[in-house]
Amino acid sequence: MPAAPSPASATANTTFTTANPTPTTADTTTPAPTGHTPTTAEAATPLPSPLKGWLAVVGLMLGIFAIVTTEILPIGLLTSIGSSFTVSDGMAGLMMTMPGLLAAVAAPLVTVATARIDRRLMLCACTLLLAVANFLAAAAPHYWLVLVSRVMVGVTIGGFWSIGVGLAARLVAPESVGRATAVIFSAVPLGSVLGVPAGTLIGDLAGWRAAFTVMGVLTVGVLVLLVVVLPPLPAVHITRLAVLRTTARSAPTRLALLLTFLAVLAHFGAYTYITPFFEQITHASPTQVTVFLLLYGAAGIAGTFLGGAAVARRPLATFGLAAGLIAMATLLLPLLGHWPLGALALLIVWGVAYGAVPVCSQTWFTKAAPHAPEATSVLFTASFQATISAGALAGGVIVDRTSPATLMAIGGATAILVPLVACLPAAKRAAA
Repeated sequence: MPAAPSPASATANTTFTTANPTPTTADTTTPAPTGHTPTTAEAATPLPSPLKGWLAVVGLMLGIFAIVTTEILPIGLLTSIGSSFTVSDGMAGLMMTMPGLLAAVAAPLVTVATARIDRRLMLCACTLLLAVANFLAAAAPHYWLVLVSRVMVGVTIGGFWSIGVGLAARLVAPESVGRATAVIFSAVPLGSVLGVPAGTLIGDLAGWRAAFTVMGVLTVGVLVLLVVVLPPLPAVHITRLAVLRTTARSAPTRLALLLTFLAVLAHFGAYTYITPFFEQITHASPTQVTVFLLLYGAAGIAGTFLGGAAVARRPLATFGLAAGLIAMATLLLPLLGHWPLGALALLIVWGVAYGAVPVCSQTWFTKAAPHAPEATSVLFTASFQATISAGALAGGVIVDRTSPATLMAIGGATAILVPLVACLPAAKRAAA
C-alpha cells in the first residue's frame, strides 16, 4: 500500500481481508499466507519493483473505480438525459439495463475466450473501450448511440472485472497481497456509492454530457497509468466452462445466487428511479437531490465497512439484516417520502444497508466454492450484473405504468424475501 493510505483504504484492508472473497482469489496465484504452492508459470513470472507494483495496484483500483462509476452514472442523471432525447424514465432506464446484461454475458465469455492472452493487454484494451464509451455518450446526438455506448460499458465490466480482481498477487510481495487486494477493492464501495451523487453534482452544474466527458478524461488517465506501470502479465490460470458449471451446481452457490438475485433486484429496481421519486413525490429541487445522493454515498461507505466486519462472523444474518433494512426504507418511502427530512432519513438507512450487500454477496460466493476462486469471481460478476440489468428493466416497466411510489413499495416487498429465505432450514443447511 502507498506510504500514506487513505482512511477508506485502511478500513477496506480490514474489511476485505477478513470477509471479502477476492483476497482468496488473489492468494491462489502466489505463496501467500494461505499456504498455496505456486504453479511453474507463476513462479517463473518475476514480480515488478515494489514501487512499480504498488503503482500498478493503484492503477487497477482507479480502473475499477472508473468502471463502477460509469456503470451507475445514469441513475442520478436519468431525468435530464431522458428529457434531452424526449424518452420516458422507463426508456431511459435502459442505460442501466444494457451494461448489466452485457457484463453478465461477457464475464464468462471473455474469461474463457482470452484465457491465454496477456492480462496487461486485456486490461488496457478494456480501459480504452470504456473511455470511448464515455466520450460517445457525451457526444451522442441520438439516444440509440447512448445505448451503444452502454453496451461497450457492459463488455468492459465483464472483461476488466473478471481478469483484474485476482492480479494483486502478481504485482506485490506475498506478505502484501491481502493489503494490495484491499486497496483495489476499496474502489468498489467508493465508486458504487459516490458515482451517482458525483455525477449528479456535475450534471447539475454543467449538464449531463459534462459528467460523461469527465469520466472519459478520467478513464484516459487510468489507461495511461496502466500502460506505464503494468508489467507483462502472461496468463497462468485457465478457467473452463466445465468448472463454471460444476461450481454453479452446488447448493451453497445456488444459495448465494438466490440471495444476491433478490437483494440486488430489489435495490436496483427501485434505486435506479430514485431521482424521479424525489422530483415527483418529495418535490425536491435539483440541489436537494444532489445533497440527498451525496449523503446516501457517505452512508453507503459506512455500510460497506460495517457489513464487511459483521459478515465474517454472521454471514447469513448480516445478509438478511441488510436486505431487511432496504425493505424497510423502500416500503416507508411512499409514506414518509413526501417530506424532505423523512425521505433523507430513509435514504441514509437505505445507503447503509446496500453498502453491505456486495460484501455479503462476495463473501458467500467464496465460502460456497473456496476451491475455485476464479470461477466464483466470474459467477459473482455475471449474477450481480445480470440482476442489475433485470432490476433496472423491471423497474422501468413498473414506473412507466404506475408511479415511483408504487415502484418503491414493490422493491421493498422483493427485498423482504431475503431475510425470509435466510430463515429457511434449507438455507441454514447450505450455509453450514
